[in-house]
Amino acid sequence: MSDAGGRAYLAIPGPSVMPERVLRAMHRSAPNIYEGALHEMTHTLIPDLKYVARTEGHATIYISNGHGAWEAALANVIAPGESVLMPATGRFGHGWAEMAEGLGAEVELIDFGRAAPLDPNRVEEALRADKEGRIKAVIATHVDTSSSVLNDMAGLRAAIDAAGHPALLMADCIASMGCDRFEMDAWGVDVAVTASQKGLMVPPGLGFVFFNDRAAEVRGRMERVSRYWDWVPRANPEIYYQYFGGTAPTHHLFALREALDMIREEGIEAIWARHERHARAIWAACETWGEGGPLRLNIPERAQRSRAVTSLRIGLPHGPRLRKWVEEHAGLTLGIGLGMSEEGDERGQGFFRLGHMGHVNAQMIMGLLGGIEAAFQALEIPRGRGALEAAAAELAQV
Repeated sequence: MSDAGGRAYLAIPGPSVMPERVLRAMHRSAPNIYEGALHEMTHTLIPDLKYVARTEGHATIYISNGHGAWEAALANVIAPGESVLMPATGRFGHGWAEMAEGLGAEVELIDFGRAAPLDPNRVEEALRADKEGRIKAVIATHVDTSSSVLNDMAGLRAAIDAAGHPALLMADCIASMGCDRFEMDAWGVDVAVTASQKGLMVPPGLGFVFFNDRAAEVRGRMERVSRYWDWVPRANPEIYYQYFGGTAPTHHLFALREALDMIREEGIEAIWARHERHARAIWAACETWGEGGPLRLNIPERAQRSRAVTSLRIGLPHGPRLRKWVEEHAGLTLGIGLGMSEEGDERGQGFFRLGHMGHVNAQMIMGLLGGIEAAFQALEIPRGRGALEAAAAELAQV
């Protein structure tokens, strides 16, 4: 039987599904980079980026992936030899900490494992113990893309304030921005980073750093910052090329303009509500499957789960067989279990992830779940019955 017809569905947690409008916006000849329409369009991006981040602060654009945004943020406020505190809740928390170490920072790591959110009380204790004020920033993932845990950034700010500590609060919103509710200013986040390939619905290649005046003051006291990573000329360019530290990423900018138009048209509150509805449908299906089989959501509590990505454990040998079957027979690609190794499964193949971020609607969610249901049946993997009905009931609540 041939299953080659139709369109494949890349249901991984980024790169996310790109809207046709975004793809069409990119399909054009290269523009004049020295004057004219490209310059005028670029100026319009900054207010809309700040709208998505919920900030009145500063927004900068880098030609990079999320790792580049990590480095850009750190480079502007952390000097070699200074310390940061990382409450890690998955692989990407450790990754940002490793980035800080690579820049010469000393990292104090509090590892909360891979199945629970950070505890602000423990962060407060660590800051109270820092009598000399060595820690310059608390860096944390809002959503860790590997574990799918959703962390309480407002609670983290409250912990910093309760300790009376001057540390900056820096948030990795690469998986969450434009999907999970994030309120940069209201939650007291000083620096936030994200990238183009998830909630912003643009191909990988753009990183974004948002910062407030408090973080700008810290940058002003830095002895030196790499010319490329320095956010000062990017946030306040005197000439156009300073937005990007060189040649503009022209076609990514066309894509970003179209994606931000789509976000404005739908409204960020409506986007958050849509992601909430889709996530609840996925959770309902997965919880139902788990009642009669080995499938388990990595994060047990709903309130602690991301609305953009869901990490699941099904164990060996089911994980690799499931991913292979849906890709070959349903045109569906699931995310691998990144950083989720365990004893007897060092590569984490018994885990997989579902990306439900960005340009996704109800029929795509039901198609994703239907493909997994078909795989369960074809591979005779035990599971509870009624998962699709449970998901449909959640989606019906519009």
